[in-house]
Amino acid sequence: MKLARLWNWFIFAIGFLFFFLPLIGTFEFSLRARRGVYSFDAYRNVLSDPQFRETFTFSVVMALATIVFGILIVTPTAFWVRLKLPRLRPVVEFVTLLPLVIPPIVIVFGYIRLYNTSSFLPLTGSTWGTNLLLVFGYSVLALPYLYRAVDTGLRTLDVRTLTEAAQGLGAGWVTILGRVILPNVFTAILSGAFLTFAIVIGEYVFAALLNRPAFGPYMVWMGGNRAYEPAALAVIAFSITWACMGLIQLATRFSRHSPGPN
Repeated sequence: MKLARLWNWFIFAIGFLFFFLPLIGTFEFSLRARRGVYSFDAYRNVLSDPQFRETFTFSVVMALATIVFGILIVTPTAFWVRLKLPRLRPVVEFVTLLPLVIPPIVIVFGYIRLYNTSSFLPLTGSTWGTNLLLVFGYSVLALPYLYRAVDTGLRTLDVRTLTEAAQGLGAGWVTILGRVILPNVFTAILSGAFLTFAIVIGEYVFAALLNRPAFGPYMVWMGGNRAYEPAALAVIAFSITWACMGLIQLATRFSRHSPGPN
């Protein structure tokens, strides 16, 4: 038992060093903006940059729009497949895995070719249309994670019994989804939402090729034009991602410890 415990701690230490040593080095380098002393000048420069606030705000808005759109598409689909079309589950799962195989640059070039100003739907010819394409693209990238989060939540439920009980009380499909299914898979949806947020904040290809002022292209531009600010920006982006992961853990723990329905 002692040998196994020591081995576990050894593996943990190796993993800790592998993941956190580069981050510690990046953080230490970001503090060297002022010669001879450690300071937070690089962070101050980044946070006071109007372009940082503009791009981060834009990406947050796009992330929220993507989360809402993804939930509205994925939740009814996963519910209907589990309730009425269980034989199609392998097909749907395969389709949701395609964004992990198809490079984002292929998807965005397809958008540009299909929705350019000379096409039937010239979405790239306007700001709102381009933003709409950006939300669609982000939804595709987040589909594998959001679908699996919702599907995992549905696996813990007796969907058929809940649906039949709600129908017996006169509830329609919208009521069943909104007042029966969604509250029971809220934690799973929340986990998928935080993962989607983390993906959208750091995404580069869609925003760059669609020429939108997102946070991902700003980080790349900062990396090519500054010295210490890119390291500070990397630490900030990493902190945002880990904050999302922490919120997922808190939501899961709260769901486990919350009292069940009477």
